[in-house]
Amino acid sequence: MDDRRSKNISKEIIDHYTTSYDESKRLSVGFGKLEHERTQELISRYLPKGKSKIIDIGGASGVYSFYISGLGHDVHLVDIVPKHIEQAMRRSNEEKAPHLSSVRVGDARVLDFPDGFADVIIMHGPMYHLTERSDRLKAVSETKRVLRTDGVLLAFAITRYAGVVYGITKGYVFDPEYMNMTNFEVRTGLRKNAPSWLNTFSSAFFHLPNDLKVELEEGGMVCETVLGVVGPAWFGTSTWQVSTVKDQRRSGWYYEISAVAEALFKVSR
Repeated sequence: MDDRRSKNISKEIIDHYTTSYDESKRLSVGFGKLEHERTQELISRYLPKGKSKIIDIGGASGVYSFYISGLGHDVHLVDIVPKHIEQAMRRSNEEKAPHLSSVRVGDARVLDFPDGFADVIIMHGPMYHLTERSDRLKAVSETKRVLRTDGVLLAFAITRYAGVVYGITKGYVFDPEYMNMTNFEVRTGLRKNAPSWLNTFSSAFFHLPNDLKVELEEGGMVCETVLGVVGPAWFGTSTWQVSTVKDQRRSGWYYEISAVAEALFKVSR
């Protein structure tokens, strides 16, 4: 892949999160709370018991970085979007905020860490924002280099059918432009030509489970298991509210559904 195309991808990602979308708020409201709780639980399963070096790649404003640091680990946050790093730095200056060992703008394809540095790497973003397969493999290979020999990579991806499920919950499936976009996604994995009214990625790549497994292994990792984050509980988006005792019971039910139907989360070594 040439440098020009690589820079274009980076610019698309940065522009989306800088001008169109505030990722720092997504996991604190509505159905994002379920994703947040489930992701924390999944990450916690694979964290070493003792103090360890953790790199959070594509960690945005550091929601999970601060959580992991609060558990007693040394955490390094890396994100390609300067706005996210600025948000993380502001939070790190707050009273009683967990300490992060480093916070930096960086690219998953060229990590600024020495070989064998980390015990665990968490990778949000690169597996779906990098639309070229060669770039995704490069990002996986970089995590392999930076991990210790027995280190763990927690690589998050987005299911090929995300657009369809989301469209059903919002009623967008009745819009011809939206369905043209999702039909193409299901066939190819690529998001392109999103409707102008939809605030979403301008481009992305969505995986099938086995495709993700293959890419991780081609990048030098050993795929150990596949676990889902939200699963079919996503269909409950329109009823996800937590303000009463009844709502709290309902939210617990959604969490159970997500846990039972673990589907698209890769753990690699």
